[in-house]
Amino acid sequence: MKRRYITVDVFTDRPFGGNPLAVVLDAKGLSSSQMQSIAAEFNYAETTFVLAPKDPAHTANVRIFTPRAEMPFAGHPNIGTAFVLAYEGAVPGDRIVFEEIAGLVSLDVVREHGDVVATRLAAPQQLTFGEEISPELVAAACSLDARDIKTDVHRPIVASCGAPLLFVELGSRAALKSAAPRADVFATEFPRERFVGIHLYVQGKEDGLDLQARMFAPEHGIPEDPATGAANVALIGVLAHFEKAADLTLTRRIGQGFDMGRPSIIEACAEKKAGKVAATYIGGRCVPMMSGTLDID
Repeated sequence: MKRRYITVDVFTDRPFGGNPLAVVLDAKGLSSSQMQSIAAEFNYAETTFVLAPKDPAHTANVRIFTPRAEMPFAGHPNIGTAFVLAYEGAVPGDRIVFEEIAGLVSLDVVREHGDVVATRLAAPQQLTFGEEISPELVAAACSLDARDIKTDVHRPIVASCGAPLLFVELGSRAALKSAAPRADVFATEFPRERFVGIHLYVQGKEDGLDLQARMFAPEHGIPEDPATGAANVALIGVLAHFEKAADLTLTRRIGQGFDMGRPSIIEACAEKKAGKVAATYIGGRCVPMMSGTLDID
C-alpha cells in the first residue's frame, strides 16, 4: 500500500516554528496497529489519519496518534489537518467538520487574499473538571519547588474539553523556563490513563502575548510539546471559569514552545454565560513543510 502524506508546522507563520504534524491523507485499509507504527516512525507529537466520514454530511473521520497511543481529541492535529485539506483544495468552502472519538470537531478556514493561512476550531466538548493534585507532587514531576506553584486562584487541577490535562499556574516566567519533566515521576504517579500530561502556565504580558505555557507528556512519548491545542482550548476555559464575571468573552494570545526553540502562538477564546463556560475556541496559522509517500506492506 502506498499512502501520501504532508507535514505542516502548526501555530506558526514561518518554517521550523510551531508544532510539526504529519497528515496521512488516505488512511483507508490501514489497521490501528499500522497507524500506531506510522506515528511512532514520524515521532512527532501527533500524526493524523484521514478516512471517509461515517456521515456524508461531515468532512472526514480523523484518527489521531501520539508515538505511543491514540488520542480521542487533540488541538494542533485538528488545526493542521484542516489546513492541509483546505490547502490541497480537498474540501469545498470554509467550514469543516471532523468525526473523532471525542465527538464532532467543527473548524473554520481562514484565508488572506484567497490563500489558506489558518484554521480555527471549537472544542468538541464543554469544559469539565476532574481531580486536584498536590503542588508538591506536581513540583516533583516538573523539577520545580512547590513554592513556584500558585494556588490562590486554583490548585493544580485536571480539566478537559475532550482530552484531560493537569493545569498548573506558576508564579514567574523564570519558574516556567526552569521546569523539566521527570519521566520516573510521571511513570509512577501520572500514567497516561490518568491524564495526558501537565500543562504549566504563567500569566503576564510578553512580546505581545498574554501568557506563556509548557506541556509535558512523557507517558505519551512527548517529553515536551511545542504547542498543545487540546490543552490551550481547555486552559482558556479554565481562565474564564475562575473569572468573577458571570458573563464574558475572554480572549488570550498564548505562547508555547518558546523555551524549546519552537515558538508557537495560539489564539484562544472562551464564552461564559450565566456563570458557566459555554464554548471554547483556538486557532492559528500553519506552514506546509514536506510531502511524500509511505510504502506499507
